Amino acid sequence: MTPAKRKRQQVKLLPKSPTGIPGMDEITGGGLPKGRPTLLAGGAGCGKTLFAMEFLVNGALQYDEPGVFVAFEENAEELAQNVASLGFDLKELIKQKKLIIDYVRIERSEIEETGEYDLEGLFIRLGYAIDSIGAKRVTLDTIEVLFAALPNQAILRAELHRLFRWLKDKGVTAIVTAERGDGTMTRFGLEEYVADCVILLDHRVTDQTSTRRLRIVKYRGTLHGTNEYPFLIGKDGISVLPITSLSLDHKVPSGRVSTGVKELDDMLGGKGFYLGSSILISGTAGTGKTSLATAFVDAACQRGERCLYFAFEESASQILRNMRSISIDLEPHAKKGLLQFHVARPTLYGLEMHLVTMYDLIKEHKPDIVVLDPITDFFAVGSKAEVKATVTRIIDFLKTNQITALFTSFTSEEDAPDQSVVGISSLIDAWISLRNLESNGERQRGLFILKSRGMAHSNQIRSFHLTDDGIKIGAIDLAGRRTQLNQP
Repeated sequence: MTPAKRKRQQVKLLPKSPTGIPGMDEITGGGLPKGRPTLLAGGAGCGKTLFAMEFLVNGALQYDEPGVFVAFEENAEELAQNVASLGFDLKELIKQKKLIIDYVRIERSEIEETGEYDLEGLFIRLGYAIDSIGAKRVTLDTIEVLFAALPNQAILRAELHRLFRWLKDKGVTAIVTAERGDGTMTRFGLEEYVADCVILLDHRVTDQTSTRRLRIVKYRGTLHGTNEYPFLIGKDGISVLPITSLSLDHKVPSGRVSTGVKELDDMLGGKGFYLGSSILISGTAGTGKTSLATAFVDAACQRGERCLYFAFEESASQILRNMRSISIDLEPHAKKGLLQFHVARPTLYGLEMHLVTMYDLIKEHKPDIVVLDPITDFFAVGSKAEVKATVTRIIDFLKTNQITALFTSFTSEEDAPDQSVVGISSLIDAWISLRNLESNGERQRGLFILKSRGMAHSNQIRSFHLTDDGIKIGAIDLAGRRTQLNQP
């Protein structure tokens, strides 16, 4: 007997409240469950209070949803001071009746002496605050203080159910924060079972590098990302760093952009790289990776395009001085504001902070061209898998924004020329390899194109020269054959 096919019915999807936190709404498919409580668990210093506060502030400012913050540990003045450095003006929001901060003092000794414990007072107080400004969002920070005087597990579970049910009945989107327990997700080990959505925050130190991670443990009624995602607390608040655009549906420009070296343009069909593509220049020490990258930048600036150059080994002044020796003068572009340098040692902070810094600078300067020189320096602060994940996020972010990206990568003499040290070769659209070659007691630089998607390109190994008059690529390949330009 053939089993009946299940018909796909049109059902109403779970409504969601956007958090406004970069990256968070993407991995949750739109935000937190609307009209339901979310449990936010984590250890001390992981960012629970800030996350909950940013959810309320963004709701008030971006989505016209006033909020109520019920604090059991810090008063309104302390909370306002703590988040002022992130640009959150809580006093102004309170003045505009978009936010209420209610500090509830709970003295455990008083409850233990009398033996009385009742949530009715909290419900009346919270209900009044919600109704007074028409609040749509609520935060309770933290739940341990509220239930610290209840040793009986049965009563505790019943009161937790009662609190979460009251929040649901009130129709508010709520975040309830909770501390991590000893071997359990939360202090009581019960909160995660009564919440509709559970988000776990973690703050860890590995090899003297501090990182924060976020994971959605459960989310009833919807699909969601299940990985651990890095998140940062930056100058503008929290940023979650998923690998963006998993559907790979970004637009692909068909225009071309010059490499800055005529002979290399000829090797790429006479027109150079595709706009919005990702380009890798790899090579051993002294092969001219930075020189080729700056030639690309120089040509772009001469066309009036904006460039952002991330340098991890040399200062901006050193790059400017060195490139003048091969007739590439970048200083006028920098003075005009067409070229921006951001120089930092990779060890200055962790990979996630580098990533968010790059995101922020790219959004601020809106460049047409971005250069990272070299990406292999990131191995000083992360494993191969972590570096690959970071560079993957950068590539995807730039492709989504149709920004042409050029990366340089150091390879040793022992590495195969067609192997990417970072392991991102499949994400790269065009890959140029530079090598030091020895013949008859003389060293020569060699250049060849390993790949260039979507266009005819030369397959010859050509001589590559850094001269007083700029970069020159030989018209004869290293086998002594004259090249056939514009031919694969």
